[in-house]
Amino acid sequence: MTDRLRLLLAGAGSIGRAHAERVRAGDEFELAGIADPSTAGAAYAASLGVPHWPDLDAALDALKPDGVILATPNTLHVPGALACLARGTPVLIEKPVADTLEQAWRLVDAVERSGVPVLVGHHRRHSAVMAAARDVIAAGELGRLVAVQGSALFRKPASYFSEAPWRREPGAGPILINMVHEVDNLRMLAGEIDEVQAITSNARRGHEVEDTVSIALRFATGALGGFMLSDAAASTRSWEQTSGENPTYAHDAREACYLVSGERGTLAVPTLRLQTVVREPSWFEPMAERTLVAPHVDPLQRQLRHFAAVIRRTEAPLVSVRDATRTLQVTLAIAQAAASGRPVRCDNIAH
Repeated sequence: MTDRLRLLLAGAGSIGRAHAERVRAGDEFELAGIADPSTAGAAYAASLGVPHWPDLDAALDALKPDGVILATPNTLHVPGALACLARGTPVLIEKPVADTLEQAWRLVDAVERSGVPVLVGHHRRHSAVMAAARDVIAAGELGRLVAVQGSALFRKPASYFSEAPWRREPGAGPILINMVHEVDNLRMLAGEIDEVQAITSNARRGHEVEDTVSIALRFATGALGGFMLSDAAASTRSWEQTSGENPTYAHDAREACYLVSGERGTLAVPTLRLQTVVREPSWFEPMAERTLVAPHVDPLQRQLRHFAAVIRRTEAPLVSVRDATRTLQVTLAIAQAAASGRPVRCDNIAH
């Protein structure tokens, strides 16, 4: 491999283009080509002056890249990753890792047998804010965790649905489209999730799929959680809007979308407002308060730097396929709980 790693981008949609911008802005990679079957993908490749292939296999064989970013539709994640593994090519797969658990476990087996490094693109794992929050919790400043409150409340405009009518239909909805990101954040903050319950409503939009979800969570530590999810609520209490990490979204720095409470304190995220017990824990006693500071970083750019180290085999993938499969498993358990009206153990979701 040369000093600058040659990357193939598979999928030239919005997230693929976000990756391409960062690849071209940095000095660790060269965008060596784009694989995308659409005319828009071909035009995008031409605008960047890079080769284009309509087929991933043909691109892999012609280009022999050092690594691949798979930003294809979810159903193509596993077939694309398997094509890369067959050629010994490291790959960064966008989340969710697969569209079904069966496919995800198939990929887990293939990756662990091949030894080819694969990174899953849960880019919030590379957030400086999340890292600061995890450090506080891991250091025991909150004591044993008791409760986690979370929200992803936002209003998707009507154009979001008119431009892609499939988003109104079964297989879409905020649980399957948005909740996988939130589950990964919750796992980062409070550990593994053992059991979930959920109720849904489509009363505001009237689509076939839900627009609002209320979720109950039982963590392996014994802590409990509650999460409100809605794509119909005019609110800024979502990660995108509160963190300010993606300039596409309006930013509200005053709000938090997660609250993690323990026996000795509470941390709001992403504001990083920390309240801790001074003397005896009691609601009659005032608490000490401070606000932590995290550097402003671009998680997608930081993830790319990590991917360079993964390709060079100097770092293990921060998010493995097995780890990402657990996030998918919890997300699908929420969907099953919503459909059945009953609590669902996350481990009981079939492979």
